[in-house]
Amino acid sequence: MTTTTDVITTLRFYPKRSAVRRYFALWYFTILLIVWNLLGHLFLGFEQSHIQPLVGLATAIGLQILLEWIDARATDRKPRFAGSWADLVNFLPPAIIPGLAVTMILYPSDRLMPVIFGVGVAICSKVILRAPVGDGKTQHIFNPSNLGIVATLLLFPSIGVAPPYHFTENLTGMWHWALPGLVLATGIIVHALFTGRLTMVLTWLVAFLIQGELRSWYFGTSWVVPLTPMTSAAFMLFTLYMIPDPATTPVKPLRQALFALAIAAVYGVLQVEHLVFGLFIALAIVCAMRAVGLYAWAAWQSSRVDRRGPLRLQPGMAGAAKGMSAG
Repeated sequence: MTTTTDVITTLRFYPKRSAVRRYFALWYFTILLIVWNLLGHLFLGFEQSHIQPLVGLATAIGLQILLEWIDARATDRKPRFAGSWADLVNFLPPAIIPGLAVTMILYPSDRLMPVIFGVGVAICSKVILRAPVGDGKTQHIFNPSNLGIVATLLLFPSIGVAPPYHFTENLTGMWHWALPGLVLATGIIVHALFTGRLTMVLTWLVAFLIQGELRSWYFGTSWVVPLTPMTSAAFMLFTLYMIPDPATTPVKPLRQALFALAIAAVYGVLQVEHLVFGLFIALAIVCAMRAVGLYAWAAWQSSRVDRRGPLRLQPGMAGAAKGMSAG
């Protein structure tokens, strides 16, 4: 779910090998969500209606094609989906991921408008809410799926998240552990080998443990209680496919660790304040804080250039510079 990400738009800026890794990760997340939703609605016990993921997919794909067509017309270029069948197919995963993830997490009863709204926010946020990342480039700020979920939960008070049990409701025996274990293992492998976000995932898990035990010690509750969210498939989905979104998170390991620590700290504060949906809101808050930092850094860099002014060559250096450029 991270995934949830419009990685394809930035692939041309990376070496070929890196592009292949990112394509693989993107398609892994897409196929996982498709299979999980099919199994969920047919066998596992997903409690949303069958039409809701179809509406979510249609909304996401339709909006992404429309926004890409508008942008292509505005910049006088060919739409990225119009080159060949391969271009069209590779254009779809960044829409499929939020289209399924939002409907997988939210529980709007039998209503469709909240699904359309949440998916619409997810797709449009990638175009509207962006921050500078240097060299004249911008990057969308929020994990699209997470922002769509948060916006829907805050603006539609009658809507909640899907109950954790429904991800494995119809499983029995060892399958209660085998299915989540398989998803966990493959997710860790993908982040270790293809996205480069394993540091973030591991830091988040350790930080979640620490903040939970600190709250347990301070309030005198059982040490098990703050850790119960970690046993749900929904927590695993959030940990592996929302937090480590390559398009909206830092690249360097130290910054990844700080990003994960910030999410855990904000989540702990939200829990102390008895605010529900803390996981999703904490990620949105930290993404917004990172965006503020990116804008502040860009403004500082711009002010430095303005203060220094254009580069002036000292007398006698012009000829040397000309000779160097000719060589």
